[in-house]
Amino acid sequence: MKKLENIEYNCKEIQSKIMGPNPIKLLIELLSNNCIAKNGYVCDLGCGKGVSSVYLANEFGFKVYATDICINPRKNKVFFENMGFSQNEIVPVLADANKLPFKKNFFDGIISIDSYNYFGCNSKYLDNNLLSFLKKGGYVYISVPVTNKNFPGQYSPEVLSVWSQNQLNTIHDIKYWKNLISCCRKAEIVDIYEMKSSEEAWSDWLKQNNKYAKQDCIAIEAGARNYLTFIAIVLRKVND
Repeated sequence: MKKLENIEYNCKEIQSKIMGPNPIKLLIELLSNNCIAKNGYVCDLGCGKGVSSVYLANEFGFKVYATDICINPRKNKVFFENMGFSQNEIVPVLADANKLPFKKNFFDGIISIDSYNYFGCNSKYLDNNLLSFLKKGGYVYISVPVTNKNFPGQYSPEVLSVWSQNQLNTIHDIKYWKNLISCCRKAEIVDIYEMKSSEEAWSDWLKQNNKYAKQDCIAIEAGARNYLTFIAIVLRKVND
């Protein structure tokens, strides 16, 4: 199978598959100082419809395990093939982040874009679950939505009309994540910082012509954009 040359990430086929703030924009910043070796085995955890997986395979040469709990892996397989990637390059996987089907110490890197907050808000998740699948010396790269210093302390009725309380309960501030990650014994914190690409990532998403983007516009226009941003979390596994 011939890989497409110079994939245009702004093309309709790719942009129509993003499911939130543009994962490509977040990945570009998140991996600007990538430490995962080329041809490394990488888990794209919470990959959605696979846009991030295509980017990781195309730009870094990773063998990507595109893992998601909701999206039919057969549909992702068709998308990957249309982008020129065989199943030897991107493997679609249907799995729960709390019950991953991989071998221990299998991955060189684990990457999660705009999804970790749905399954990782447990101080024991890294040590007792996720890091067991990562080789010693391997890296975890996470981009997660947070509230910033502008958050008024409660959500407006307009925001609550669009996003459920369960969804909002997964969004915390950077201090929360620093405290949570610091509980981890098997990995060292390389960096945690507020991302500069958040505004552009949100803007790309809100331009999409689908009902979810249009619903999110209601919350954003009600002021949510003033206090929602993304942070990057980078970890290195140091103990088994």
